[in-house]
Amino acid sequence: MTQAPVHSRPAPATAERSVGKPIDRVDGRVKTTGAARYSAEYPYPDIAHAALVHATVSRGRIAGIDAAAASAVPGVLAVITHLNAPAMKPPPPVSMMNLSTLASGTTVNYLNTDEVHWDGQPVAVVVAETLEAARQGASLVRVTYETLPATFDFAAEEKNAKPQKSDLVQSGGATKGDAEAALAAAPVAVDLRFTTPPHNHNAIEPHATTAAWDGDRVTVHDGAQNMYWVRDNLAMKFGIPAANVRVISPYVGGAFGGKTMVWAGTILTVLAARVTGRPVRLMLTREGVYRTVGGRTPSTQRVALGAEADGRLTALVHTSVTRLGRVGGGPEQVTSQSRHLYDAENILVQQNLVKLDLLPNTVMRAPGESIGTFALESAIDELASELGMDPIALRMRNEPERNPIDGKRFAHRMLREAYARGAERFGWSERTPEPRSMRDGRWLVGMGVASAYHPSWQFAANVTVRLSPDGTVVVRCGFHEMGMGGATAQAQIAADALGVPFEAVRMEYGDTALPTGPGAGGSGQTASIAASLLSACEKLKRSVLALARRSGDSPLRGQRMTGVEARDGGLYRTGGAGLGESYAKILTRAGRDSMEARVGSDTRVGAIAGQVRFMSKLMLDRRRWVKAASGAQFCEVRVDPDTGEVRVSRWVGVFDVGTVINAKTTASQLRGGIVMGIGMALSEETLVDPRNGRIMNPSLAEYHVPVHADIPAIDVSWLDEPDPTMPLGLIGVGEVSITGAAAAIANAVHHATGRRVRDLPITLDRLL
Repeated sequence: MTQAPVHSRPAPATAERSVGKPIDRVDGRVKTTGAARYSAEYPYPDIAHAALVHATVSRGRIAGIDAAAASAVPGVLAVITHLNAPAMKPPPPVSMMNLSTLASGTTVNYLNTDEVHWDGQPVAVVVAETLEAARQGASLVRVTYETLPATFDFAAEEKNAKPQKSDLVQSGGATKGDAEAALAAAPVAVDLRFTTPPHNHNAIEPHATTAAWDGDRVTVHDGAQNMYWVRDNLAMKFGIPAANVRVISPYVGGAFGGKTMVWAGTILTVLAARVTGRPVRLMLTREGVYRTVGGRTPSTQRVALGAEADGRLTALVHTSVTRLGRVGGGPEQVTSQSRHLYDAENILVQQNLVKLDLLPNTVMRAPGESIGTFALESAIDELASELGMDPIALRMRNEPERNPIDGKRFAHRMLREAYARGAERFGWSERTPEPRSMRDGRWLVGMGVASAYHPSWQFAANVTVRLSPDGTVVVRCGFHEMGMGGATAQAQIAADALGVPFEAVRMEYGDTALPTGPGAGGSGQTASIAASLLSACEKLKRSVLALARRSGDSPLRGQRMTGVEARDGGLYRTGGAGLGESYAKILTRAGRDSMEARVGSDTRVGAIAGQVRFMSKLMLDRRRWVKAASGAQFCEVRVDPDTGEVRVSRWVGVFDVGTVINAKTTASQLRGGIVMGIGMALSEETLVDPRNGRIMNPSLAEYHVPVHADIPAIDVSWLDEPDPTMPLGLIGVGEVSITGAAAAIANAVHHATGRRVRDLPITLDRLL
């Protein structure tokens, strides 16, 4: 398990409030010095290496495999195919009472079938003494296929899309009134089509797994966003108890959704280790990630808006078509924000799906809202132009008091305040409304704005907190650290809850041997852990107070918790200077070497009870509230009128994300989302060959992500107003800042050039 490194500076005598401060990441030193171990860096004696062989057809059956040349490579230990692989169990049906059933990236039972379902599907794994031998062997495996008819052209198959069905997680559609009739009758209307391309994950750390068996137990080092899903999935596939699988994932070099599900590389590493009886490591190449790990679905979207002359919305229609793989994938909530952002009298939202013979899509930062806000917020801007209104004024004209589609209350919503602060910081009043009316020398200058929106999530989390007589605290929870500063934030929360210095708290995380933590997704990990951590700290304080009350000479004798506060490394009467005792004195006098409090249980019964509590809270919250983070994105661009080159020159983002736990890591998260949004708007696009379904640009040489020179200084701030329905009032910051970003750029480009671009990315050819 991972422990947060020991702090180098001494603890202050009096604990100061930690929450909200820009405290340095506790793992910053080990990461920047190279001391942090990632999943491909764990040493094992006699370790072997593996490489995948990928299918070269989009659909068919394997007619033959010639592995002779591969087997003859010096150092090759095994060539595993469907002809000799041990049987594994196929993925189970999805059950909302066991969320780990969502873990399978696809329904394919790798190397237990001769069927091929997409170009790139692994059809063999070569294991060798060295990585070089494994990759050479993989290049020599010859596979012949019986090809079958396949569909992989999204544009051509769009007409065959079917309405998405609603479930407990997502609603496929919703209506209020008659939006189409209201649209037809509206004095002013726009009816627009938008497209977004497929996107692929490009984390700094490509997917890698190290696996070692010991009898019927296996240890797996895997860069994962939900290691408990990995554990349960592997236990099911290999027919062993979940307790026999230990997944260790202390540091993850970026993920953004791509490491949420269990993909082929992880499963086949564990399989190879079992077959060879050796520890095995498999590191996907960058191309291997593209060919075996899902990315974001493409989309086509229709947004139609009708309004009165004063800007009051009478109709809002938002429909979408996205894709699934024939063997898996999940729908994106493309129309999510359109249910909540604008107070239209009539609303129609509907999501539609088409299945293709491609690698199944998966979640990617703000799945649904990232591409859905591009369409909706671009359409709002176009309507503002038609009305001759300021784009912010139109948004504020239609800012709802309650959720537009069903009248539920907003748990927290301060979008007006975000726009007011953002407009002032950005200098929106200096914008002249006419397109092509602003210049800086030869550059055309444009300013654009858009709303950001992302729902708030909270999951189950088990936590233990142990207090020692020396005043140090250990928090244990199997959560994930992907670079966002999770360990630092939870240490800050624990320090304040127990009234100890931040330096006195040590976090243990990143290991399934720890109490079960939530997955890192949906911007929900911090709030989920915080809820349980605060509860555990409260239990611990009560237990310590009970010890003190039993002592005749304690100044806390007879006190109740409501009259006692945690501060200065102990418990003290509220408002009473010196009327209390340190934890050290209370525990030492009682002869205790430590005290521990626990929230949640990892027994079978406890796990079921926790899942029931989670689902009950989820359903209750959904009936009562709409919970979400929101914000206002302001963008300035410069466009070369001759070449069409677009440069983002200035950015201001103001966000309503509730309580901020760490000012430094929050700013980093918000800026990171905006950078990803800039990439989505201007350069990122996965190119799929319409003739054979193969990804044509599976590398960072041809799939263009933003580099430092593409990004201006990004001014981010937040309102820091707590959501009263969430733990500590925090909402979540990981994903909201990518939403609205692409629309803000597209709207700024229109203001600069007069050209509307409704198809991402906004490349030179679309402006010339």
